[in-house]
Amino acid sequence: MWKYTVEVNGMMCGMCEAHVNDEVRKAFPVKKVTSSRAKKQTVILSDAELDTAQLADVIRGTGYEIGEIQKEPYKKRRLFG
Repeated sequence: MWKYTVEVNGMMCGMCEAHVNDEVRKAFPVKKVTSSRAKKQTVILSDAELDTAQLADVIRGTGYEIGEIQKEPYKKRRLFG
């Protein structure tokens, strides 16, 4: 699984966050996507590697400015044991 953290500037409210999340879900088969206007970022979890150029274009298409995209392997943390 992969974790992508995308710097997104310009989100002002919860609807902005939802708009970005919806567009990412439409464009990619992701496990989870969450956006935070306070942190100025969108975090995406995906089983497959994503095309970061396409990811940037999808988010940019929502009207927001894209900064750095970080990609790292993601392992779900176990709560017990």
